[in-house]
Amino acid sequence: MKQARLLAKALINNSNNPQLAWLLFKRAVINNNNISCLQHSLPLILPILIRAQMFSEIDSLHHHLLLFPFPPHSNVLYFVVEILAKAGHIHKAISHFQSLRAQFPHAPPSIILYNLLIETSFKQNSPNFVSWLYKDIIFSKVEPQTYTLNLLIRGLCDLGRLEDAWELFDRMRDKGCEPNEYTFGILARGYCRYGLAFQGLELLDLMKTIGIVPNTVIYNTFIASFCKEGNNDEAERLVDRMKEDGHSPDVVTFNTRISALCKAGKILEASRIFRDMQMDEELPRPNVVTHNLMLEGFCAEGMLEEANTLVQAMRRDCIFSSQSYNIWMMGLVRNGKLVEAQRVLKEMADGGGQPNAYSYNILIDGLCKNGMLADARRVVGLMITGGVSPDVVTYSTLLQGYCRKGEKVEASKVLNEMVRKGCLPNTYTCNILLHSLWREGKITEAERLMQKMNERGDGLDIVTCNIVIDGLCKSGKVDKAIEIASEMWAHGSAALGNLGNSYIGLVDENRKRCLPDLITYSTVISVLCKHGRLDEAKKKFIEMLGRNLYPDSTLYDIFLYNLCKRGKISSAFQVLKDMERKGCNKTLQTYNCLISGLGSTNQIFEMFGLMDEMKENGVSPNIYTYNIVLSSLCEGERNEEAASLLDEMLQRGVTPNISSFKLLIKTFCSTGEYRPAQDVFEIAVSVCGHKEALYSLMFNELLAGGEILGAKQLFDAALDRGFDLSNFCYKDLIDRLCADENLECARDLLKKMVSSDCRFDPALFMPVIDYLGRRGNKHEVNELTEQMLAVGSEAGMEYKVQGDNKNLNNGKQFKDGGSDWQTILHRDDGSAVAMKTLKRVQKGWGQGNLSSFQAQKNDFLDDWDAAI
Repeated sequence: MKQARLLAKALINNSNNPQLAWLLFKRAVINNNNISCLQHSLPLILPILIRAQMFSEIDSLHHHLLLFPFPPHSNVLYFVVEILAKAGHIHKAISHFQSLRAQFPHAPPSIILYNLLIETSFKQNSPNFVSWLYKDIIFSKVEPQTYTLNLLIRGLCDLGRLEDAWELFDRMRDKGCEPNEYTFGILARGYCRYGLAFQGLELLDLMKTIGIVPNTVIYNTFIASFCKEGNNDEAERLVDRMKEDGHSPDVVTFNTRISALCKAGKILEASRIFRDMQMDEELPRPNVVTHNLMLEGFCAEGMLEEANTLVQAMRRDCIFSSQSYNIWMMGLVRNGKLVEAQRVLKEMADGGGQPNAYSYNILIDGLCKNGMLADARRVVGLMITGGVSPDVVTYSTLLQGYCRKGEKVEASKVLNEMVRKGCLPNTYTCNILLHSLWREGKITEAERLMQKMNERGDGLDIVTCNIVIDGLCKSGKVDKAIEIASEMWAHGSAALGNLGNSYIGLVDENRKRCLPDLITYSTVISVLCKHGRLDEAKKKFIEMLGRNLYPDSTLYDIFLYNLCKRGKISSAFQVLKDMERKGCNKTLQTYNCLISGLGSTNQIFEMFGLMDEMKENGVSPNIYTYNIVLSSLCEGERNEEAASLLDEMLQRGVTPNISSFKLLIKTFCSTGEYRPAQDVFEIAVSVCGHKEALYSLMFNELLAGGEILGAKQLFDAALDRGFDLSNFCYKDLIDRLCADENLECARDLLKKMVSSDCRFDPALFMPVIDYLGRRGNKHEVNELTEQMLAVGSEAGMEYKVQGDNKNLNNGKQFKDGGSDWQTILHRDDGSAVAMKTLKRVQKGWGQGNLSSFQAQKNDFLDDWDAAI
């Protein structure tokens, strides 16, 4: 016994020197066949050998154990198996176990060791061992325990083999085992995990038939599942049923319901339950998890005042944890309150909590997404100062921020710093770079990066494949993208080998990771629709359904947009019916697509019907929705309804943009209603500010309608504000003033334009020169001509000549300035100025049709296309 104690002490003292410990063990135990020392020292030497990965020595120990005179069923023989299994080395454990079972087939160990091996096999993702172990239990006639069968049922459920799990459950009593509440809990969890909660409810009735009352855990499992699916009504029914069975819902039950309501956006209902928990003494008190769920819910809905009130209450109650800080900071960042978020992080660092990499990364991500990269860099500096090392997420976030802004030099610096600090880029990081390269059209560099990723063993995942497919689609290689997407079903990411010879070596170590997903199909279908290949897009859609991939609202919106864009409105509504059958919610995008389609065929009544429906469904129309309807009303000259719609926009807090006002101004002017048009202009200025686009449109429309005085007043205001005059038809204003013999006004306007240093066509002088020439005012003609030449010389460039006036609303056209430079050149007064003028003309400025009204761009449709 003394020798055993000395050996045990020596092994403990040399636990950090496994080679010496093994040598001591061999000399004292194996070489001397000392059973007493063996039994005392075996629990010590095995962990030492396992930590040192000395598996050959463990094999040797196993061999020597068989030489000791232990009975075949001795626990000592199976002790190596037990320790290996507990250490997670299931392959080694099973190897030793199978060796013992082959040598002593009629002397099995206890069921407890079988349970350990089964449990560890499932944990280590080695279910193939379980089948062999279960067969050995049956062969050896070892009586299984209920716990044994529970382990097997749980493993089968985790593997998705619910039918096999149910079959084993049915045979439990045949094997002498009674199912207990844990058995039912395992099955309930299995059914809920795979979205079969309704089928799993049969378990509740079955439990009662065999005398087992469902416990709170089982009820909470089903309640959580229904809440996760958004079926809150069924969850509430289960809560009532739970009470009928004599169970009071606990804090987990309430937290589950609150979490589901918050995720569904039903924050007011969640708040009601939260208040009940605070006020009703018969209900469980809200814990820190409850508070955090409510905080997250308030932030998600933008209810920052309510969130802040909750934060203060949590601080008073001393339950504002580090996780609470992170949730609050995330909420502030997502709602654009970056300054406040930085303040919260500082407070956290100063003692309110212990910020970790995740805390800093929240703020860094928000700053980068808002283009505040210098601030993000500063936060990284604070992070390092605070003793927290930037991780791969930190660097990847910075990298993505610089790539978004096209700052390649800074992105390169981040990448180099990342590698220098020993934080190796992962697949996510590489995907950021890959996406940036494809976006910039650097296909060769992108392909080289993929090759390096594969060589380094980073793995090309489904994100990588989708980036490549999207890049190919955008670069016009649609058929190649489709080919790769199809090949992915057979070869996974190795399908990227179809890009070219340099990728033949690509392999997919885990093909299941790289099967096409919804994003893959959405990308391909979108580009096919964009290129008008709708039939092929439909085939891909059907193929996707056959692969058990189900469309979301975004994919349906792609079809709707493209069908409506091509005027196939009836087909679009058929797609809408299928969308509803599949349970996909109609989004703002859905409604905008349909309203746009109806607008193209001027179905205004139906457009308003859809707007009413979307409001009833809680989907608020946005600026694009209103502009689509405004456009249709304006095209139909339904001015009063258009004006009413503008009022509705303002009342509902939807800010009209310049496109909205341009539509209304043009439609009022087209029907000669200039006073209402000017009222709209004044509203537009108050909403959008003094914009050149508004002034030029209003000026041109007034001028086209003969409202010369109003046009001149507006032009004077434009000059005072220093607007670019390229979109103003100022030449026609001078023409009209001269035609109306308002020479003084025309000369004053010219003088103001010259003194304001604005850029304008020097040929603007010519109508006045022509007018004076016809009246024989030679001196003034020469004076103005010299001034015209001086203006042209100062500009030192060819002035833009305005286009024609064919797009004016009222269809009126002015004379195109038949009196131009040639009028001066062919006079008989022999003016010396004419030759100077000719030289200027020959240099190329002042030519062309000088009278024009440039078409005003109707850009709201461009806005709509960009939104798609």
